[in-house]
Formats: sequence, C-alpha cells, structure tokens
Amino acid sequence: MTTASHQPTVLDVDAGTIPQLITWAVDRFGDTLAVIDGDERITYTELGVRVDQAARAMVASGIAAGDTVGLWAPNCWQWVVAALATSRVGASLVPVNTRFKGGEAGYVLATAKVKLLFVVNGFLGIDYVDALTAERPNLPHLAEIVDLVDVPVAGATPLTAFVSRGSGADADALQAEVDRRSAAVELAGITAIMFTSGTTGLPKGVLVRGSAIIRAFSKSAAALGVQPGDPFLLVNPYFHAFGYNCGIIKGLITGATNIPVAAFDATAVMELIQRERIAVFPGPPAVFQSLLNHPDFDSYDLSSLRACMTGAATIPVEMVKAMKDRLGFTTVITAFGMTETSGLASFTGPDDSPELVATTSGRAIPDVELKVVDDDLNEVPRGTEGELLVRGYQVTPGYLDNPEATAEAITPDGWLRTGDIAVMDDAGYIDITDRKKDMFIMGGFNAYPAEIERMMIEHPEIGLVAVIGVPDERMGEVGAAFVIPAPGASPSAEEIIEWCREKMANYKVPRFVWFVDQLPMTASGKVQKPELRALSRTKFAP
Repeated sequence: MTTASHQPTVLDVDAGTIPQLITWAVDRFGDTLAVIDGDERITYTELGVRVDQAARAMVASGIAAGDTVGLWAPNCWQWVVAALATSRVGASLVPVNTRFKGGEAGYVLATAKVKLLFVVNGFLGIDYVDALTAERPNLPHLAEIVDLVDVPVAGATPLTAFVSRGSGADADALQAEVDRRSAAVELAGITAIMFTSGTTGLPKGVLVRGSAIIRAFSKSAAALGVQPGDPFLLVNPYFHAFGYNCGIIKGLITGATNIPVAAFDATAVMELIQRERIAVFPGPPAVFQSLLNHPDFDSYDLSSLRACMTGAATIPVEMVKAMKDRLGFTTVITAFGMTETSGLASFTGPDDSPELVATTSGRAIPDVELKVVDDDLNEVPRGTEGELLVRGYQVTPGYLDNPEATAEAITPDGWLRTGDIAVMDDAGYIDITDRKKDMFIMGGFNAYPAEIERMMIEHPEIGLVAVIGVPDERMGEVGAAFVIPAPGASPSAEEIIEWCREKMANYKVPRFVWFVDQLPMTASGKVQKPELRALSRTKFAP
C-alpha cells in the first residue's frame, strides 16, 4: 500500500473531530502547501499520506485507542505528522515542554502514563533520551522512544524504522484499523492532555477535547481573515495551546501553510518573513517587540504581514500602533485563553481600535459566557474588579486523575474559575488587571511561583524562598526570588541562578535573586506577596 485512503467528507466546525478535520482538509486543500519546514515542502495531500503512514505504524507498534503518546520536540514538520497521527488512531497527545529538564518531563510522562514518546534528540544541544535515563524506573508504561530526525541514538528508534512498520503486507489491514478508530472518535473525546502548573507546585494534566479546539479557533480564524495558502508563521511552541490549537489546528481549518520555527531568533524570523512572504503571524508581545527593536529592522521587507493574534501579556497602545504602522499588520487582535479553556475564551474584533486591542482582551467568543464575581461567586457590577469566570463548550472537563483540583477549579454549574482578576465594561470587553493566583507570564509562558519555590528549596544553601513576577520591558514579566540563606550559608545570586538553569526550564529561572533576613508573613504563616511586590519596586528605584 503506497497511498492513504481518504473519503470525501463534510466538516461541521461546530461539531467536528480532529480525525474528521484531517480528512476534510486533505480532501479540500489537496495541492495547497500544508507545511514548509526548511527544504521540506508538504502539500495537504502529502500530509495526509504521511499522517496515515505514521498512524499505521502506531497501530503496528501496539498503540491502542485511549493510549497516550508524548511529543517532546521543537516545532517541525514531524511534530505535525506525529500529533495528527495520534488523533487518527484514537489516542491522546501529551505535548512536553522542550525546555523541561529530565525530572520535569519524567513527571509529565509518568502522570499521563505515556506509552510512546517522540523526541528530536540533540535539539539545542539537549540529549533528551539521556535526560530520561534516571527517570525510566518511574516510567513502566513507556514502551518506546522514537527520534523524529532519524539520528542514530542508543535507546531510541529512528523515525524511518518506526514508520516502516506501517508498510508491507499488513498495510491495508492496518489502514482499515486506522480508519475504524478515526470514525469511532467522539465529540467529547480527549484529543490532548496538556500539562499546566498550579499553585500546588505540581503540574496538572488538562483534558482537552479536539472538537472544542475546532469550534473555538474557527471563530478566531474568521476574525483574522486567514485564507487557504496563507503562509502562517508559528514561533509559538507546538507543545503550547497557542501553538497546537492556534497554529496546527487553525491551519487545518483554514488551509493555511504552516511554517514552523524551532527556536525564535529575530534575524532569522525576519529573513523567513521576507523569503516566504508570511501573511499570518501570531505570537506574544515580546516577539514583536524584539522585531521592532532590531537594529536591522529596516533592512527587511516585511510588507507581506497581514494578520496577528497576540496576548498573554500587557501591551502598550503605542506597540499596537507600531505593529500596524511599522510591521504592516492590517489586523491585530488580542485574546485571552487558558489551557483549561482550550486556549481561547475571548478576543477583540478586527475593527476594534488600537486602544481597545491594547487595554482589553476582547469579548467572549460565540456560545461562551464570561462573568466577573466576588469572593462568594456573586457577579459584580460592570466596571468593578473581581475574579473572571468562564463557562462554555470549550472549558475542560477536568484534570487528569485529579477530581479534587477539578472540583476546586470548576463550579457545579460549569463555571471555570480562572484565578485572574478582571474588569468587564458595559460592552462585555474584559481587562485582566491582576492574578488571584501568583502566576506570572514570561514571554508568553505561564510561570508558577509555587512550583519554582518547591524546586529552589532543594538548593542546600537556601533556607526559605519566595518568588514573584516583576515587570520586564521585553518579556512582560520575569521571576524574582527573595531568599533567606540556610544557616551558615553565604550563596551568591549568580550561583543560585546558574543552579536554577540546570534544574528547571529557562522561563522559570528567576532573573533576580535578592537576599533578605526575613519574609513578610501573615498570621497564618503565608508569605505576603503584595509586600514583596512593593519591596521589589524599591530595587528598581532610581
């Protein structure tokens, strides 16, 4: 068997599954380029063939419907194929942050009981296979690691060898099983388990429905005006909802051409925009600020840029204007979403003013409700601060094997407590003003102080530590750690920061370490983070 079997189908974006979307996109967009990754140029027809080859190999390798498949790799065409093949066989995708260290990744893989893991060994000099060596005793479910770039690595199967399992005499039978499983995927089926940290310090697996992603992001795709064949630049990591949901899935919905970027570099990105005539470019504000501040900005032709979705951080009004005037975007919209809302809950309209785009996160997407409440969950008057709640089809059904956390986050009548403090105006636009939880956002990545503190306290010279987010012009926010040294210890800030770099993902590493004799505490023994934020401002005072 040399070609995949696809039957023409009609896609209902309000009631479609990921396998249905794949089949529909392949049939509808055929010869349109689906992915451009360096010299690799893959049409939608070819993407369908590769996805089914990988799906047949998964079946041949023992992956059953309901199993979990991990992807610990940077943005690349192979990521797209592996992710979509996972959906085709009725399994759930478990994306793993490429910045994770072995212990962090091991926790995710163990919690989700991942059976098959894809990696790009050697990305940014990291030996992913070796990083998991110490974790293997805790991963009894992990049967195989596959290297997506075919580099011979001890302990990993090359991609070519893996895919070959779906060929040969059994190919037709394997394909029939893939098609059967695809047809059996239900609207309420879990497409992905995306891990997000929380105030307890341990990551939680958010259950994400594929049908909800399609329904939500078809709305934002229409607002952005994405067209078939639009070169769609993806610097947002695929492992993040902003990359997978807003990138890969939105690309299939619209027939856009997915152009992955493995690691952001401003010069390389501008070269890519100029060469491939990029039209659609979503990303966090820090990305666009880096381009606007680049010393060679005027040397590049970026006139092809047309549409952008941004968010995840505060955006100055002048920056929105610069994105239109200097970068050339005709449409800039901001959005609010969480992993728990399938990545999207609200966005501004394409015709909204720069002031609205900069100062709000828009209004609720169709068929989704937002409200702002007090501590007793009573709705507050418009213009009054309170906690933002979300209810709708795209809200997660819960956290993996964690009913306590699910009950804490989702009310009995279906409202998700976001933990964000917001103000809603009379037109329904929301302005996120603060975070009820201590989370801060660095360059689009959610960083959770409780998790960072839990890891830092393992340093032998740290007695107590409290972490907050502090403003940063380029990244939005960065971490700052207030440290009480262990008795008799005299650590340096530089040494602690370097230790953190070895133990945790880069976005979690505090950029500042300040030593104190004591931490401000409440009567119940909790650190008073507002006082630390006030103290941090004195550190930057002129």
